[in-house]
Amino acid sequence: DLCHMLGHPTPAKADPEGATFTFEKGVDKRTGGKGWADVWKKGCFAWEYKGKYKNLNAAYEQLQLYRDALLNPPLLIVSDMETIVIHTNFTNTIKRTFTLTFDDLLTRDGLAVLRNAFEHPERLRAEQTPEGVTRQAAAEFSKLAESLRQAGHDPERAAHFLIRILFCLFAEDIRLLPEGLFSRMIEETKDDPDRCRELMEQLFGHMAGGGFFGLDRIPHFNGGIFDSRDALPLDRDNLEILARVARLDWSSIEPSILGTLFERGLDPDKRAQLGAHYTSR
Repeated sequence: DLCHMLGHPTPAKADPEGATFTFEKGVDKRTGGKGWADVWKKGCFAWEYKGKYKNLNAAYEQLQLYRDALLNPPLLIVSDMETIVIHTNFTNTIKRTFTLTFDDLLTRDGLAVLRNAFEHPERLRAEQTPEGVTRQAAAEFSKLAESLRQAGHDPERAAHFLIRILFCLFAEDIRLLPEGLFSRMIEETKDDPDRCRELMEQLFGHMAGGGFFGLDRIPHFNGGIFDSRDALPLDRDNLEILARVARLDWSSIEPSILGTLFERGLDPDKRAQLGAHYTSR
């Protein structure tokens, strides 16, 4: 049906032999065993379809097990009866996600995204690289670290607080936390620092022991990161910085910044080096 809507040949017409565009493409999983990708178009996408209300995150994880056997397609697409989610899979670029409802397919922009998936997947590639995002994140966190230092906070306490924030940003983008939870909290309270601090402490407390934060279930996180619920006071300027950094794709950030971020950000003699040197994945 989507092929007809786009004016694109169906798999049966475009490739009767099933060599480059086919339903039910057999694959060897990375973890061993056999699997099947619902649709595969060489050089464009692998597509996994699920029934209504099924877990599309699980479908995406399933495609990730197949992607090597499918020649690492640039797009990994999952869908149910209401939503199509397109995950980019380009090398050395940050990941982008496009979510389309069937109503979106009635719009020019929504239809263009889907058409590009079939015909020009490279047009969906993100322009920014992981290294660029990492430098931006490091520079913004250096500003937060400097602000906390000038406010007279203990460096160890400040570093622990910033580590918690970093963890939350990673966790929401790789779905250890509900997607976008921390970012939304910052965005909604950046003009109310006292309320933001109160909510941070509530969230940190739930991450230490598990429980509900509003309507969202928060899992328990082991280790010492959340051994206290302490959140340092941040002013409106600090929260604006945090809101900017929360909009980055933290699943694409280079993990190596974690080793230098606090050493350089909290040490005035090394702050100029922050984000300048790190080892890529």
